[in-house]
Amino acid sequence: MAHKKGVGSSRNGRDSNPKYLGVKRFGGEFVTAGSIIVRQRGTKFHPGRNVRRASDDSLFTVVDGQVKFEHKNKKRMQVSVYPRVAQSGDFVMEYPFLG
Repeated sequence: MAHKKGVGSSRNGRDSNPKYLGVKRFGGEFVTAGSIIVRQRGTKFHPGRNVRRASDDSLFTVVDGQVKFEHKNKKRMQVSVYPRVAQSGDFVMEYPFLG
């Protein structure tokens, strides 16, 4: 039983760096391809349409569009990104000098 328990605070000098986990882009936000939507450990959120899972379980988008959090089934949530459809009033940049 010689474990030297009476050392005090010199045994408490350890702490890990912050991991900055959580949702980075919320539902309704517009994202560009490659944007990280969720940083997570495990699959709290599952990938849906146009979303892929990275090797560290982060979710990222593969297209430009709007983020939507949906129910996959009763237990699971999934994250999808739906591409934005161009509407009649949208501004489109044209380059007349390119031909």
